[in-house]
Amino acid sequence: MPAWEYITTPLLIHNTAAILNNWGSEGWELVQIVQGPEGGLVAYLKRPVGEQASSAASAGQAAAAQAAKQFEEDA
Repeated sequence: MPAWEYITTPLLIHNTAAILNNWGSEGWELVQIVQGPEGGLVAYLKRPVGEQASSAASAGQAAAAQAAKQFEEDA
């Protein structure tokens, strides 16, 4: 049975496809999208542990941080 790692990221309504495609290119699979506590959308993603190199994880975390910053600015 594979071990999974998970991540959450805010989704910007006007840039949803680009955000999800970016995560998908790094091996992340969309599990669910829910409404966040502040009213925005939050995506839950998973991938098998060890799927990508740590540099890809760092890039994903940087993308999540950028999306969160944009989300806060738009709110």
